[in-house]
Amino acid sequence: MASTNKVLITYLLSMALAALPIVLLVDDAHWLNILAFTYLMGGLAAAWNIIGGFGGQFSLGHGVFFAIGAYMTAQGVIRFGWSPWVTMLPIAMVAALVAMLISWPTFRLRGPFFAIATLAFNEVAFVLANHFDSFTGGPRGLMIPFKAGFANMIFRERWQYALLMFAFVALVVGVSVWLRRSRLGYYLLAVREDEDAARASGINVLSVKLRGMAISAFLTAMGGTLFTMYLRYIDPPTLFTLPEVGVKFALLALIGGIGTIAGPLLGAALIIPFENHLRAEMANALPGLNLAVLGLLMVLAALFMKRGIVGAFEDARKRWFGPKGDQP
Repeated sequence: MASTNKVLITYLLSMALAALPIVLLVDDAHWLNILAFTYLMGGLAAAWNIIGGFGGQFSLGHGVFFAIGAYMTAQGVIRFGWSPWVTMLPIAMVAALVAMLISWPTFRLRGPFFAIATLAFNEVAFVLANHFDSFTGGPRGLMIPFKAGFANMIFRERWQYALLMFAFVALVVGVSVWLRRSRLGYYLLAVREDEDAARASGINVLSVKLRGMAISAFLTAMGGTLFTMYLRYIDPPTLFTLPEVGVKFALLALIGGIGTIAGPLLGAALIIPFENHLRAEMANALPGLNLAVLGLLMVLAALFMKRGIVGAFEDARKRWFGPKGDQP
């Protein structure tokens, strides 16, 4: 009981600290915009981390679940006038079901073969999204009309979007904390460490992977809904481009500390604002120079911080204070 209370207090204090920038930047629309996107990407990276970090299954196909949330939300709003608040959870359940259906055969693959298979699903979905314009709008995409109001999840003030995205990241982190301490969480970690040993000890490895993927896809589709109502315009490149979606979710978790609770959030807090700063500062320089600089920094981080930011902090703490406690 005392341990549970400690975890809850730590979670609440951490979320209060994470919400502090909204208060400090409430009058700065530019930084609130960056902050909202940082929260959203942090939540999506944390959702990916459930299967990619805890479960050790390096998926590059989360753009599919992200797009399910985005396209189904947009169609519900445009065609039927449904509130995104009402459709968000049913759509996320559809994404979880799709995740289990496409993961059932691919989870029989391991390592890079699994990653390649998920990448193939993402590319197939990209082609289909361009082709079926009756549902996706094709290359033209879909535009959601501006009708401000809480019921429509469309707001006039940027701080309202920032608060909405913060609520999302708080939810995903809360689920991650619960999962990490649950039986399923321990099973996922066992599968990550040694799949054969986990199977030999009586764990149904395929069932554990499928449940982990379903939870991850469910939360990712929720992020797709929020992304759609935030931008109010979606098209296939926005939803399926690997550097901006599939790889970025994994990259933020890797930079921050894959398999940890705080890692994906720290990765987003570092990369997203820095990426926006580079884009603004190098807008008049050589095309793509900002991406080259960002890529170089990420390579250096991968070389010198193999366990991410959280791992670097943990190593520094152990050097100064000695081993203590669990990994963050």
